[in-house]
Amino acid sequence: MNLNKIIIGFAALILFAACSKFDELNTNSDSATKVNSKLLATGAIMGIMKPSSGVGFVDSQFLPKYLAWGEGSRGNQYNNFGRASFDSFTTLRNYRLMAELAEERDRDAYEALALFLESYLIYNQTIAVGDIPYSEILKGKENLLTPKYDAQKDIFKSLLTNLDRSVELFGNASDFEGDPIFGGNVNKWRKVVNAFELRVLINLSKKESDTDLNVKQKFAQVYQRGLLMEGNGDNLQLVFSSKSGQLYPFNIAYNKHFDYPMLSNTLMDILQENNDYRMFYFASPSKAKLAEGKVESDFDAYVGVEVSDPIEDIRAKYVSGEYCGFNKRFIYYEPGEPYILIGYAEQNFILAEAALRGWITEDASLFYTKGIRAHFDFLREWTPDDVTYHHGRKITDEVIDDYLVNPSVQLSGEFEDKLEMLMEQKYVASFLQLAWQPYYDYRRTGYPVLPINPETNLNFKEPSKIPVRWLYPQVEFDYNKEQVQKALDSQYEGVDEVNKLMWILK
Repeated sequence: MNLNKIIIGFAALILFAACSKFDELNTNSDSATKVNSKLLATGAIMGIMKPSSGVGFVDSQFLPKYLAWGEGSRGNQYNNFGRASFDSFTTLRNYRLMAELAEERDRDAYEALALFLESYLIYNQTIAVGDIPYSEILKGKENLLTPKYDAQKDIFKSLLTNLDRSVELFGNASDFEGDPIFGGNVNKWRKVVNAFELRVLINLSKKESDTDLNVKQKFAQVYQRGLLMEGNGDNLQLVFSSKSGQLYPFNIAYNKHFDYPMLSNTLMDILQENNDYRMFYFASPSKAKLAEGKVESDFDAYVGVEVSDPIEDIRAKYVSGEYCGFNKRFIYYEPGEPYILIGYAEQNFILAEAALRGWITEDASLFYTKGIRAHFDFLREWTPDDVTYHHGRKITDEVIDDYLVNPSVQLSGEFEDKLEMLMEQKYVASFLQLAWQPYYDYRRTGYPVLPINPETNLNFKEPSKIPVRWLYPQVEFDYNKEQVQKALDSQYEGVDEVNKLMWILK
C-alpha cells in the first residue's frame, strides 16, 4: 500500500511538472495573461449593447403592439407576463472590478463607466418588477447570501446620485481604452449619461409632487448642465456590417422566421393618418393589395393587422397576404440599421414632454420637431438609396420639411392631446429600438392607446388591462424566500401578481 502511494505521488509530480512546462510553452508573450480594465470595459459595454438575434430580437416588439406573428401565438402579443430574471446581477462585480483595477491616470474614466453601466442595469431591473436586492447584492464574500430588497424610491435616489457622479468623473477624465462604441471619448459618454439620467427622471413623472425627490428641479438641473446629445452621431448604438458575426440581428442568416412578423394597426394607423414616408422604410407592401393592382409606392398598399384578434384570424390574414411584413432591409440588407439603446431622437421627445409638464421653460414643439427630424434623418442615413428599400418614397429634405408642417402632426389642444401626439411620435421613432422602453412609456402615460381584447387577453385576473409588472424570479422564492416575501408585503399586499402597481406608478 505504501508502494502504491509512492508511485501515485511520483506520477502526480511528473504530471504537475509537465503541466507547468505546458503552461510556459503555451503562454503568448504578446497577449494579456490576466484581466485588466480595458478588457473588462470591452466586455461590459458589449454586454449591454449586443441584442439577441432572430426571433429573440423582436420579442420586445409584441408587448407594445408593434407586431403580430404569422406562425402562431407569441406570449407578449397577448399580454402573457412571466417571471423576470436577476441573472444580470452577476455582471455588477465586473463593473466594479474594472474601476478597481484601473491605473491612477484612468481611474476616473473607468469608475464613471462602471457607475453608468451599474445604473443602466439596476434601472432596467427595478422598472420591471419594483423593489429589488441592490445594496447587499454583492456581499456573498461576507457570507450574506440572502440580500434584502431595497425600496424602489431608495433605488431611484441611488441611481440619480450615481449618474451625477458618473457625469462628474467623465468630466475630469481622459479618453480611455477598451471602448468599441465611442473609442473611449469621454465627452460622448457624458452625453450618454446625461441623456440616460433624463430618461430615469421622466419615468418618475408620477412622483412630481414628492418633495424628497424634487423631480422637476432635478430634471432642470440635468438639462442646464449642457453637454446633451447634439445629433444622431451621439447615439449609444451598435452598428452592424456585412462581416461574419456582425450582421443585423434579424438578417436571414440568423433565422428562418423572417416572413412571420406582421405590422400592427397601432403602428400603421399612425403612419397612414399622417402620410408618413417612414412607413415605406418599415414595411413591405401587402401581397394581397399588390394582387389587387396597387403598386409599392401607394399608401393604400400598406395595411396593419389587429394584434389582439384571435390567433386564428391573424393566421388567416397571414395566409391570404392581407398584412405588411418587414421591409427587406431588415432581412436581406446585411448591415440593417444600428440598434439604439439611448438616442438623440428619444432625448428630444423626453425634453418635449418635460417642457409640456413645465419642468423646463422651453417650447415643447421645438424638441418635438427635433425628435421627429432626427428619426427621419436616422432612417435615410442607414438605408441604401434603393427602391427595394424605400419603395419609391425616398425621404428627402423636402419630404421631412413638408411632414413637419403637416397640420396633423402639430402639437395642439390641451395637455393630454399634446401628450398623446408626442407619445405617438416617440412610439414611431422607437420601432425596433430601445427594447422595452415603449411599453414603459405606455404604462406610465397610457399612450399610444394599445388594443386590449378581453377575449384573447392572457391577463386573466384583469382581462381589460395590460399587466404592469413581471413576477419575481422563482430562484428568489427558492433561496431568498424571507426577503422576497418582505418585499411583496411592503409593496403588493403580499402577492406576487402582474397587475400590482409598483411605487413609480402610484
